[in-house]
Amino acid sequence: MTDQRTKAAPHNQPGTPEERHARLAEAARQLRVEILRMTAQAGSGHPGGSLSSAEIIACLYFDVLRLDPARPSWPERDRFVLSKGHAAPVLYAALALRGFFPRELLATLRKTGSCLQGHPHMRTTPGVEVSTGSLGQGLSMACGLAAAARIDGAGWRTWCLLGDGETQEGQVWEAAEAAAHFRLDNLVALVDNNGLQIDGPVSQVMAVDQVPRWQSFGWRVLEADGHSIPDLLAAMQAALAGSGRPAVIVCRTTKGKGVSFMEGQADWHGKAPTPEQLARALEELGCSGQGPALPGGVSR
Repeated sequence: MTDQRTKAAPHNQPGTPEERHARLAEAARQLRVEILRMTAQAGSGHPGGSLSSAEIIACLYFDVLRLDPARPSWPERDRFVLSKGHAAPVLYAALALRGFFPRELLATLRKTGSCLQGHPHMRTTPGVEVSTGSLGQGLSMACGLAAAARIDGAGWRTWCLLGDGETQEGQVWEAAEAAAHFRLDNLVALVDNNGLQIDGPVSQVMAVDQVPRWQSFGWRVLEADGHSIPDLLAAMQAALAGSGRPAVIVCRTTKGKGVSFMEGQADWHGKAPTPEQLARALEELGCSGQGPALPGGVSR
């Protein structure tokens, strides 16, 4: 089992910490490029919250998670739940760049008959663990996965990414209470704390003070700059330490990160860039020619 896990984990590639961080920063850049291309071609989608979680997803899919793209159902794989299912573009980009399916499929986002619908579908998309999109439900499913691993005596872990606006949903806190009660220390939640939701600032719609709220439910709380690769990796490593309690990483992020005219704008929660806006955004991301190799042996 150890050999299989090592083979499936790209973070075991040789190199200095600086090289590791550079590879992951490049992965995040390429995720942003694909997010923008996908949503522009589809003419719809959710770029803002996908862009804000690019570094989080890059660290998970290109470093932390134990995965085998050649065997999406590998029993010892880690499980990832995208509770904020509308951010499907960033997940699809990561799955494609890791090799779960051909990158060319990204151009079919939201098209009739495509396996890449507006929200993740576990029955049609390789690498998607659970179908999500109805906000507030993902953490409950992640608790079930973590409990199943505990019952089976399995060593894999469950990770769940939530939006900060999503944590206004009551079901999130029912799941949080259950996870703490059952001491699911093989479960790590991450909050994309970008401060904006479709109706505006989270603080104005219904404020959720993330750190004390999670602490009050018995979780071990870590904080990280959600756009700093070293910060995220350190927090993720700390979250894996166990201790008999589930862990949550509150990630400080910026909605629309990486594109100047999208950053910090709630309007970009759920609309696609025009061809002109796409060209400008790709230029800001330095998109030209062949990119360097990504962790996991993927390049573009």
